[in-house]
Amino acid sequence: MTHSDPVAASRSADDLPSLDAAVVDCFACPRLVAWREEQARVKVARFRDEVYWGRPVPGFGDPEAGILIVGLAPAAHGGNRTGRVFTGDSSGDFLWRSLHALGLADRGESRRAGDGLTLHGVRIAAAVRCAPPANKPTPEEQARCRPYLVREIQLLPRLRVVLALGAIGWAAALRCLAELGHDVPRPAPAFGHGAEIEIGPYVLLASYHVSQQNTFTGKLTRPMFEAVLERAKALGPPATDRSSVA
Repeated sequence: MTHSDPVAASRSADDLPSLDAAVVDCFACPRLVAWREEQARVKVARFRDEVYWGRPVPGFGDPEAGILIVGLAPAAHGGNRTGRVFTGDSSGDFLWRSLHALGLADRGESRRAGDGLTLHGVRIAAAVRCAPPANKPTPEEQARCRPYLVREIQLLPRLRVVLALGAIGWAAALRCLAELGHDVPRPAPAFGHGAEIEIGPYVLLASYHVSQQNTFTGKLTRPMFEAVLERAKALGPPATDRSSVA
């Protein structure tokens, strides 16, 4: 059943599958609904024969994750096409290779959901679950979507590290932790690559986003990103045998 109330929908979710279902059925932001559906209908030439997902994209990964990676939003022809976060675009290519290099994923590439990709000790989510025009969700859209991330944090029993990709992911993580009742310093800690702060039972880390804009220009290199992942891995609990398969 579709809904337009992320607060009520997220609060009623008592496990990750029910939260994922609530995310997928959300129609809370008219501008984002129109955009995601238009991109799924119009497509781009290289994917013209594919059926696009065209809906909000839920989190993905290990339900016993000690590390939660928070990105910005699905790409119009990445997650909005494949239905899985960071899947089918250059950002995902960079991310999966790095996760695999550190033993946090069972492979270094993923082009589609359902390909068997498995994450170990990691879950990935987005601050905003729908593809936004120009990759720029409004502050109101970010706030409207935030209850899903708050609930996702609550539903990860072994979570210790939140790794924010980019300034929007960082701000979203800080606000989520504040809403969960943890003491966030004021003024809020500034985003910067490699930033680290302990908030309640969690450690919040920051990295430049794995977007093409950063990785193609050299602003973010694989050694830079993998150093932050290494830190997250060192701070998090050991991965269990439980993992998530798409």
